[in-house]
Amino acid sequence: MSRILVISSSLRAGSNSEALAYAAAKGALDAGNEVETVSLKGKSIGYCVGCLACQKTKKCVLGDDAAEIAEKVKNADALLFVTPIYYYEMSGQMKTLLDRMNPLYADEYSFRRVYLLSVAADDAPETPDRAVAGLGGWISCFEKASFGGSLFCGGINDAHRAEKDESALARAYAFGGSIR
Repeated sequence: MSRILVISSSLRAGSNSEALAYAAAKGALDAGNEVETVSLKGKSIGYCVGCLACQKTKKCVLGDDAAEIAEKVKNADALLFVTPIYYYEMSGQMKTLLDRMNPLYADEYSFRRVYLLSVAADDAPETPDRAVAGLGGWISCFEKASFGGSLFCGGINDAHRAEKDESALARAYAFGGSIR
């Protein structure tokens, strides 16, 4: 059994990526894992100011919701980031959160595998490539962690559409079930 943290980064009402995040979380749970899902919706997460104080204190100087999320990230065995693709890249709020995980770099973290689930209106296979590469850059800073894989669900645009897309929901569920 693994402790899996699912982080849904969409702020949109009726979010397609959030619907798929919950399907993946259910798949992971049904596979016998301990699963927690965190949505960035309604969270206050400021930009990293680059002071690097966190490298000494293992805490960020900013007092917002990123600290609580960082603690959850630190203690998870596996991470699943879920993002809509905006302009062929991860959402800005996901990138901001990744930047704010800087205190973990100098700390003992548990996560060993990091996964990505992305969704976009465009369904070309290369659509998520930059988001995968961006997350890969973050992962490479954590020498004990590796990229576990990704799932891209393309051709999904209008709000609430993923909730009715049985194929995408089934693929997200199976992907979640494969996370270790």
